[in-house]
Formats: sequence, C-alpha cells, structure tokens
Amino acid sequence: MQRTEIAPGIYWVGAVDWNVREFHGHTYTTHRGSTYNAYLIVDEKVALVDTVYGPFTDELLTRIRDILPVEKIDYVISNHVETDHSGGMPGLMKLIPDRPVYCTARGRDGLFKYYQQKWDFHPVKSGETLKLGKRTLSFLEAPYLHWPDSMFTYVVEDAILMPNDAFGQHYATAARFADEVDQYALYEEAAKYYANILYPLSSLVVKKIEEVQKLKLPIKMIAPSHGLIWRKDPTQIVLKWLAWARGEARDEVVVAFDTMWGSTEEMAGLIMEGLKAEGMPARLFKMSVTDRSDVLKEILYCRGLLVGSSTINRDILPTMAPLLEDLRGLRPVKKVGAAFGAYGWNGGAVSSIEKRLNEATVNVALPGLSLSWRADAAERERCIEFGKAFARKLREPAN
Repeated sequence: MQRTEIAPGIYWVGAVDWNVREFHGHTYTTHRGSTYNAYLIVDEKVALVDTVYGPFTDELLTRIRDILPVEKIDYVISNHVETDHSGGMPGLMKLIPDRPVYCTARGRDGLFKYYQQKWDFHPVKSGETLKLGKRTLSFLEAPYLHWPDSMFTYVVEDAILMPNDAFGQHYATAARFADEVDQYALYEEAAKYYANILYPLSSLVVKKIEEVQKLKLPIKMIAPSHGLIWRKDPTQIVLKWLAWARGEARDEVVVAFDTMWGSTEEMAGLIMEGLKAEGMPARLFKMSVTDRSDVLKEILYCRGLLVGSSTINRDILPTMAPLLEDLRGLRPVKKVGAAFGAYGWNGGAVSSIEKRLNEATVNVALPGLSLSWRADAAERERCIEFGKAFARKLREPAN
C-alpha cells in the first residue's frame, strides 16, 4: 500500500469504502462511497487517533505495519464511539491490550457497552493534554457533534485539528486532500452530510465553532474521519458549517411533492410557473422517484419549501412521509414553507403537511392550497398565483 504522510511523522492509516451506498439505518444515501480515516502520529511516543469500521480492520493494521509494528503504539485516541470509527478497536486492542485509551467519559461508557472489554480507559476533559515528545495532543470535548461522546484532538505543534465526524463528507476517492478533487462534488457531499446528520444540532454547532474561534487556535489542517482532509484554507469548511448552522440560505424554493393520478403534479407545475413569473429560482422533486437525502441537501441551500401531496385515507401519500418525518427530526433552520395538494371525495393531506411543517419548525407562511379532483381554469390561475404569493412572501424581510 502507498504510504500517505499528511505532515512529517503523521500518517493517514484509514480505509476507503468504495462500495457503501447507505448510512444511518438506510436513511442517508452515499452515492460516492465513503472513507474511515485514522491517523498515526509517530514521535518519541506513538499515538493512533481513531480506527475504522470493523470490516476494514485488516486494512488499518496493514497500513500501520507499513510504518511500524502495531506493538509500537503507545496510546489509542477515540474521538467518537460510533462503530464506523471504533469498529477496528477490538482487533487492534487484541494486539496491544494494555495500551491506554483516551476518550471522553461518555466515550468510555459507550466503548465498554459496545465491546464489553475492560481496556485501560483514560477519560479526558477539554484542555487536557498528552505529551508525545516533540508533539502535544490537546483534547476538546464536543458533545453532540454529533454524539454525546464526541471530542476533537488537536496536534498543537502542527496546528492539525482531528475532529472526527465534524467537517467531513461521505466521499471515496484515491486522493486524500480536499484540494485534489472536484470542488463541486466535494461541497455537494459536505452539504449533504451536514443536512442529513448535523441539522438538528445547529445551535450546538454554532456554539462550539464560536468557542473554538475564541481560543484563537491556529489551524493549518483539518483531518476529519470521513472524506477528504482540508489543508488549503482549512477554515473554509468551518465557515460553511457556521453559515449552514445559522440558517443562511438563498432565496430559492424546493418544491417536493407526490401525486396519485396527476392532479397534484399538475398543481406543482403551475406553482412552479408562478414562482418563475416572480423571478424566484425553484427546484422540483417528485418524491416517489427521488432520493430524499439528496432533497434534504437542496433544502439546506434554499430558504423556501413547498410540499404537496394527494390525499389518501385523509392523510398524505406514504411516499411523502419519510421526507416530512426527516424534517421533523432534523428541524431545519429559518425555513419558510407552505402546503398544497389535490383530493377526491375528502381532503386531509394539506392540513397534515402543515402540521408536520410546524413540528419541523418551518414557518408556514401561507394558507395551504387544496383542490378537489382536478384544477379547472380558475383553479389553475389560483395555483399560479399561489406560487407568485409564496415568492413575494419569501422576499419579505425576516422578523
């Protein structure tokens, strides 16, 4: 295997998963695969920061052995217990069972519960350090970025931040650095990662980033545990996260819908005409044929959200439920929305959508548009006007 040295004496020893296509219980698609990044720091003492997903343990060990015997590792750092990062721990610790494991107190509890092994845990708190020789590791607790146990490891002398899941992406490439790949694809995956995983934690993201900024730590490199390493202007991704967490987005609209016999789809097209007439950029997604984790990424970029569904059993179509349930859990920041849909002998979908949008903290800015059977000429004009009215509402100054 080709050795990857990200800084003098600091090596990437992770694994590339070219084939993974879903994460988090099938809720998040990974069209471009992923990586599980681990870092070996060689000094007077040797530290391994994070491991890999369990099936890639042998690859981790092979990369380490290309640099030095595994038994030369003095310390193991676990920034996060989730098994895509700690799954290699059992195989590693069989070879070095007496080595200290540095993690947060919650990390210790999680690792023990997962693996039922009494390793030599050393719980750390923010500000504690570990001297390796010429290098010093400094630890920073980062609870709920994105699990309660999460922490960052900072290599002081090299100004390298190893924040585990923070600032990562699911992106498998032969390159290791962010500046070596297509930037559109890189930021598309970074945005999708934030929208599908970190959105509900946005207030905590803002707080933690501002806390780190106040420390005035020099950061020359950010080495996350998924995807590419940021080495050229590494704070660019930090500023992106800060903007996303604060709800900064474009005056554009996502129109997400599904239809039974085409009436709601016709409404969606007419609403798009109204948005266009007002000069409002919009994107249309039919949810029965669209990946919802991709739609959530688009919602991150856009302030406006229009959701439409035909009525079935006095409620929404089943194909719309996953997106609305995701939104209720993710609680996107500073979004403006409204609902629309067609029904047959009885309605219900529009009011159900509005209820779910409210639960997702989306500001429902217009009364929903609900039509029976199929729109007649006058109702077609109502649909177009609905799009226009929503565009105007979206442009109103925020309270």
